[in-house]
Amino acid sequence: MTKKEIVRMISEEMGLTQLQTKDIVQRTLDEITRTLVAEGRIELRNFGVFEIKRHAPRKARNPRTGEKVDIPAKNVVTFKPGKEMEEQVRKIDLKTLPEPAVEPEPESESGSGAEARDGEDEAAKSFPRLA
Repeated sequence: MTKKEIVRMISEEMGLTQLQTKDIVQRTLDEITRTLVAEGRIELRNFGVFEIKRHAPRKARNPRTGEKVDIPAKNVVTFKPGKEMEEQVRKIDLKTLPEPAVEPEPESESGSGAEARDGEDEAAKSFPRLA
């Protein structure tokens, strides 16, 4: 499900325009992000907890060349579902779920896709609506 689909569903249920609903959904997501960045944690009762955790630097090996590389420390967002969500998820028969649609990653000129992913990481760090 996408944000657009969520907006459409809420809009129909609440009798609001999709533009009004989109603004409400976006402001909600912006506030969740703003609180997470400012406080490192946000708890949404009956839904779950988002938290920033620090991954320590580590050593790794490039599987292609065997070269040892240093992986720098980084912050990651974790999500722990709430009790109510956990209970509902446990009841699901995975065989009845539809297969998720997988879109192919765009190929970069070098063909590795690394440059495209690096650019996506930079874009993900900026939140233009949070100014």
